[in-house]
Amino acid sequence: MTLSARIAAAALASLLLSGSAFAQSTTTPAAKTEAPAADKAAPSTDKKARSAASLECSKEADEKGLHGKERKKFRSECRKEKAGTAGDTKMK
Repeated sequence: MTLSARIAAAALASLLLSGSAFAQSTTTPAAKTEAPAADKAAPSTDKKARSAASLECSKEADEKGLHGKERKKFRSECRKEKAGTAGDTKMK
């Protein structure tokens, strides 16, 4: 066996043996084990906090049973309306 073949074999063996050192751990931090209740309206800590108008529009869309594109369109228009009325009250 040549020197370059031995080096290649050693490198391959070291990669295979050290692969477990880079694997993700299966334990989770204590903060993540306490999951909040499965409430759709609860904002996630990873995402931006949702405004009151956004939450209200989501509730209205839920009541109407909207899903998919219709829901997205309704919520967009609803938030624009809510922002418009909030802007009107600030100007007065």
